[in-house]
Amino acid sequence: MIEARHLRVLRAVASTGSFSAAGRELGCTQPAVSQQMKALEASVGTPLLVRTGREMRLTQAGEALVRHAAGIIAGLTAAEEEVAAIAGLRAGRVRLVSFPSGSSTLVPTALAALRAAHPGTRVSLEEAEPPKSVELLREGDCDVALAFRYEGAAGAEEWADLVVRPLLTDRLVALVPEGHRLARTEGAVAIGELARESWIAGCPRCRGQLVEVCEGAGFTPRIDFATDDYPAVVGLVGAGLGVAVLPQLAVESVRPRGARTVTLEPAVRREIVALTLPDLAQVPAVTATLDELARAGARQPAAR
Repeated sequence: MIEARHLRVLRAVASTGSFSAAGRELGCTQPAVSQQMKALEASVGTPLLVRTGREMRLTQAGEALVRHAAGIIAGLTAAEEEVAAIAGLRAGRVRLVSFPSGSSTLVPTALAALRAAHPGTRVSLEEAEPPKSVELLREGDCDVALAFRYEGAAGAEEWADLVVRPLLTDRLVALVPEGHRLARTEGAVAIGELARESWIAGCPRCRGQLVEVCEGAGFTPRIDFATDDYPAVVGLVGAGLGVAVLPQLAVESVRPRGARTVTLEPAVRREIVALTLPDLAQVPAVTATLDELARAGARQPAAR
């Protein structure tokens, strides 16, 4: 019989590449990891790892088992949480992963409301941009992932295996220095009017979207600065070093000193969602977290 604890060890060994590194990740000793791997191989009746010197690789059977491990562990976690909640033993725990602008806007409001309504629920938070956050969810390393995708972008089927909870639609806006010729423009501005500007780009996914939108308007942006840090983007614009296009939610997460927002046409929007696995969607603590994130999304100015 395959035990869940052995699967967790196998996943750790597969991701880290060694028994010692897996032990550090799991908080146990290298001999303990080795012992549990031997027990798992005995249970399945075939080798799962090939050891060549200091390196270690999965056999075909090992690869198959790792592929199924995330779903098995998620299902067991869901069952444990639901039974515990029904039995009144504990309200549950939720591991949440969010992208930075969601962490500073949606998450605080949602978690404050969750704590008030369900004080026994424990929530942990890590930050990751999609698609990394979605990978963490599929690999069983979190229970809820905040993610986004741009309207009209290819790959709408990328979340087909997940439960998708829409939170809000976030429009992109231009950010220009206060002294810029367009800073006090009323109404929308065509992005082509910024074609000759120096550009400051954000995260890789947002950067790709910026280039796509600009090329659709007939020009390629000259990107002089690129940073994943939204306050840094705002600071560079405020210092007069260029212009940027940011999601409205990101602008709301910082104070744009020395910069002004300008509405863009054509409108570019991104859909912000909370994702979870089908099994985890049955867990009361996960359901409550999704509900509070949806309420927080509905209250955001970017959603109006």
